[in-house]
Amino acid sequence: MAIGFRSSNPVLNNKFIAKLAGVELMTLEGSLRKIGYLLSLVVITAFVTAAICMNAGEDMFFYAAGFSFLGFIGGLVIALITITSRPQNPGTLMSLYALFEGVAIGGFSLIFETQYPGIVLQAAFGTVCITGTMYFMYASRIIRPTPMFNKVIGGLVISIMFLYLTSFILNLATGYDVPFLHTSGPIGIGVTLLILIVASLTLISDFGFIESGVKYGAPKNMEWYAAFGILVSLIWIYIETLRLLSKLRTFVQD
Repeated sequence: MAIGFRSSNPVLNNKFIAKLAGVELMTLEGSLRKIGYLLSLVVITAFVTAAICMNAGEDMFFYAAGFSFLGFIGGLVIALITITSRPQNPGTLMSLYALFEGVAIGGFSLIFETQYPGIVLQAAFGTVCITGTMYFMYASRIIRPTPMFNKVIGGLVISIMFLYLTSFILNLATGYDVPFLHTSGPIGIGVTLLILIVASLTLISDFGFIESGVKYGAPKNMEWYAAFGILVSLIWIYIETLRLLSKLRTFVQD
């Protein structure tokens, strides 16, 4: 069964639909429940991870950095396995991904909170506001996930992921970094703002994909993939919001 909709999120695309089969059909309520479940795993695990790090005393930063690195790497591995294998019952893998990302977010957030007190709450509030705004724009059809829109956003997402990968490898191998990607000057702030806008717009495609899946009778297990795609977008938005706020604070202080 194929759905006539193309998403900019690499997790949500027609190739997934073509490989999946099921008797029960996808519903909006089921998708929302799974989104809530995965997001709850991330939040709870993040709080637990942050608490463990704070109890580490002088080694707090070391623990936070270690948990963050392991969480992101583990989440990436699980995401790649999910995307390539396309399991019929992906609930376990999705839950494992959420746990890994919760560990990563917990350590990552604590590092930023230590340097910029109050920034985590601001980033979380910003993520909620961005999500609400994107849903309003989608529901009111101010922005529509047309094939061209999804194609452009999808290309930008791939380009940004390649940019981050290049930055990681370059920094690891030479100690240098991609210009302006992590700097706090006007150009660096602009780059992060642009990335945040792209991350936010992926939600438009995700909402459209869920609506299309329900409308055209996608199999029940696609609720997991829809929830997974939304979760990936929300985590990305939160991280970029955190980075943007930290850059703005640094720029103001300087």
